Amino acid sequence: MNSLLHLNKYFVKYKYYFLSGIVFVIISNAFSIVPAQLVKHCIDLITENVNIQLLFQDFDLAIKTKDSFYQSIFFYGVLMLIMALLRGLFLYLTRQTIIVMSRHIEYDLKNEIYEHYQRLPLSFYRQNNTGDLMARISEDVGKVRMYVGPAVMYGLNLVILFTLVISYMYSVNSTLATYVLLPLPLLSISIYYVSDKINKQSERIQASLSDLSTFVQEAFSGIRVLKAFARELDSKKRFETESNHYKKESLKLALINGLFFPLILFLIGASTILTIYIGGVEVMKGTITVGTIAEFMLYVNMLTWPVTSLGWITSLVQRAAASQTRINEFLDTQTNIVSTENDMSEIQGNIRFENVSLTYEDSNIIALQNISFEIEQGKTLAVIGNTGSGKSTLANLITRMYDVTEGQVFIDNKKIQAFDVQHLRGEMGYVPQDAFLFSDSIRNNVAFGYDNPTNEQIEQATKDASVYNNIIDFPDQFETVLGERGITLSGGQKQRLTLARALIRNPKILILDDSLSAVDTKTEDEILTNLERIMKNRTSVIISHRVSSVKLADKIIVLEDGEIAEQGTHQELLATDGHYKQIYESQLEEK
Repeated sequence: MNSLLHLNKYFVKYKYYFLSGIVFVIISNAFSIVPAQLVKHCIDLITENVNIQLLFQDFDLAIKTKDSFYQSIFFYGVLMLIMALLRGLFLYLTRQTIIVMSRHIEYDLKNEIYEHYQRLPLSFYRQNNTGDLMARISEDVGKVRMYVGPAVMYGLNLVILFTLVISYMYSVNSTLATYVLLPLPLLSISIYYVSDKINKQSERIQASLSDLSTFVQEAFSGIRVLKAFARELDSKKRFETESNHYKKESLKLALINGLFFPLILFLIGASTILTIYIGGVEVMKGTITVGTIAEFMLYVNMLTWPVTSLGWITSLVQRAAASQTRINEFLDTQTNIVSTENDMSEIQGNIRFENVSLTYEDSNIIALQNISFEIEQGKTLAVIGNTGSGKSTLANLITRMYDVTEGQVFIDNKKIQAFDVQHLRGEMGYVPQDAFLFSDSIRNNVAFGYDNPTNEQIEQATKDASVYNNIIDFPDQFETVLGERGITLSGGQKQRLTLARALIRNPKILILDDSLSAVDTKTEDEILTNLERIMKNRTSVIISHRVSSVKLADKIIVLEDGEIAEQGTHQELLATDGHYKQIYESQLEEK
């Protein structure tokens, strides 16, 4: 239950909903108790009237009392109807406060989790899969809502009804009340024993559901690969395995609940039998009337649903606790990518690395070792190297997706940690190696990198990225809606569209992370010609495995196993007869 303490701030935030709900629960339960008392008076009235009729059946008094009896019964009936209507009204108000509160809390909790996700560094996403992230913000939050809504509402109803009914029962006849409530301690022990099993099983179910969600998400995201390798049948079998595991865990919980509810009903039945037996004894003693037995029977029936729901409420609370524990695991994860000074000054574009090394914490892979270089404002740096040499890691350090393990990165001669993170990234245009597009129109995908761009700015950005002609060939042109991850487009079109998304920002620092790998040589030359104009007086970092993409840079760095093997201009590196020249000659032969 400690994990659910995180939700207390929301109960405070929506205290007026919560307190109003408590008041409405009390009033609705008060109106549910009164009819039982009316039934008692009715039965006692009937008993007395029958006795009078037997005694005075041959006299006029019998007729007069019969008319008075009918009027009294009608009056009691109307009162019961009014009580039922009022109880229904306040039950409605209870739902309009507590259940509405739960929806507000669900909304706030989802926003809190999503906002926290946005703040977490890339290292967090390297260690956790997308399906699990989605399960915690959807399925787990749904389980928590069932706690702050139905579980709280029925729990309050249970406590308040028990308090009102038991206190009144003892005020009527303590002996009968004690015997009626005798099964309750056994019920409490049963709940205590079963709740632990429900909690553990709920955690297993949520973990299984997370695995199932992850598998489905990956299967649909990689549907192209799955179909290309004709692995549909294998995927179906794996899904059946995961689904079957989830089913088995759910059935185990259903078995626990299935045994729990009959036990509760048995104990309620025992209370009913005790009510009739002990009540009969008390009637013969003359301490209570027959109407009191009927009244106590109604109280037992009144307590039947709240007591029966106790197992369900326990299950909801335990599931919510298990889900909130999973949510708290991520909420307790803090980002180390924070600003030390919240510097919001305008960035000019000077970049300097001093003895920078980076080791990934999750895998202990050494990505970069002792890297030192400087890019002056308005100059272009090219980074070339084999796969796994650390090129993309270099880009991630400039955008501060990661912090260095050793050394320091400077922007405009200030430590990169001094800048506000959002401000820093807002001054950069980054085209990642993996071209990601949203399931939205082409216009909105290009405009994603800039607030409220004009049509002219959008068109110019696509022209600079050499994708404008492709777009106007589509029937809906810029309003063409792309499939998930841009599946509608070819690889080259996706890369050029992500390039347009970066260029529309008019960034102070432009970073191209192997963003031309999927385009042909002719298109590459066209884009590079445009970029030569765009990159003028703008600090640029071009990461590529093609010499043709980097030869116009002011400075070229050759990375090998995370270390700088060579650096210089295109002509200087060719003159050294080193690794760069080997790459250049091999690619020239291929061309």
